[in-house]
Amino acid sequence: MNKKILCGLLATALSANVCAQSVTSSPYSQYGLGVLSERSQGFSRAMNGVGQGLRMGTIVNTLNPASYSAIDSLTMIFDMGVTLQLTNFKEGNTRVNARNANFDYAVGSFRLFPGVGMAFGVLPYTNVGYNYSTTTYKDADNGTITETHKGEGGLHEVFLGAGWQVLRPLSIGVNVGYLWGTIDRTVASSATSSINAVKRAYSTTVSSYRLEGGLQWQQMLSKTDRLTLGATVGIGHKLGADAECLDINVSNSDTTRLEVADAYQLPMTYSVGASWSHAGKLLVGADVSLQQWGSLDYPAISERTAGGKRYALQDGLLKDRYKVSAGLDYVPNIADRRNFLKRVHYRLGAGYATPYYYINGKEGPRELSVSAGFGIPLQRVAWNARGSMRPMLNLSAQWVNTSAKDMITENSFRINVGITFNERWFAKWKVD
Repeated sequence: MNKKILCGLLATALSANVCAQSVTSSPYSQYGLGVLSERSQGFSRAMNGVGQGLRMGTIVNTLNPASYSAIDSLTMIFDMGVTLQLTNFKEGNTRVNARNANFDYAVGSFRLFPGVGMAFGVLPYTNVGYNYSTTTYKDADNGTITETHKGEGGLHEVFLGAGWQVLRPLSIGVNVGYLWGTIDRTVASSATSSINAVKRAYSTTVSSYRLEGGLQWQQMLSKTDRLTLGATVGIGHKLGADAECLDINVSNSDTTRLEVADAYQLPMTYSVGASWSHAGKLLVGADVSLQQWGSLDYPAISERTAGGKRYALQDGLLKDRYKVSAGLDYVPNIADRRNFLKRVHYRLGAGYATPYYYINGKEGPRELSVSAGFGIPLQRVAWNARGSMRPMLNLSAQWVNTSAKDMITENSFRINVGITFNERWFAKWKVD
């Protein structure tokens, strides 16, 4: 058992390196800490990321650590997924397409003691990735000026969590994570005239922690109906990461270095949700969350009256983010051995989210999304004489519209393929 757990931790460590390569092509990732990542796993991904009230012993639900206490005593669960994203960008009459693919997440969970479950894994937090140019005609003397914007990087998290069933209806839990990553952004200007070419490079490296607590209350309403209420709180704090800005004159390599110490923070985050299940066939859930970015300052360049530049923390650049999501899972008859389609999980979801940043004083784009997918039970795959894997293939498709007035409109189509392994590791075997 110890060797298998070590193998799971090793697989997670290797996945952390792969996840760090994940990318996006959105120009909106140049604001704040980047585009906020989807952090749900295979089961709830097709339900549009619902998770506060999900409590089952056959899945890993990292959205609420209190759910870890529900894991079955005989199983070890490991879940991993990959995502393909196709995006169409539209601005006026101009359209551009982009395609991205990345390893998304890898998580595992097992029961440590009666009523106590643990989870571990690697998850994305933000993504930064863009490359575009803008050309402006100044006048006959200065000609045209072209600005090229590039950015890459993001933040990722390796976490360890635990959930404890304090009372029969009440469970509490906590996730403790190590947050790391590097974000690099550049703006380079060139002109057709004698104006000097200049380049401004922003960079930061994050190495900090992330802490989140959760609880769930589960109540039987009848013999076939069950209600689960859930809530989590994510602790906001400074990341201890400095912001660096280099002003470079490309012609003579003259460089001015500006820096803001301890420039970035995580916001306080509050989420609540509920789920209702009926007869083991229908599950309906909904979540609401608030991220208090609006109370945080953010580093930015400002022009001094004397003509110099000042790089400092400024308020009013970020705003509170709200997100609402709802989804359902329906399986006709999970125990039907004859009709395969009756064992398949059918899932739907929808969501709405506001931005967490301003662009030139205007509110950034909001997100509207819908999702659908399937949970396909696979045949047992025998690995050795002492146990077998019981995998579930989770397929989901999500359409996300990101738009705001007089700004770029993004229509993204995401396909997520995840697989959940559920192995009976801890059963006692009897030899005749």
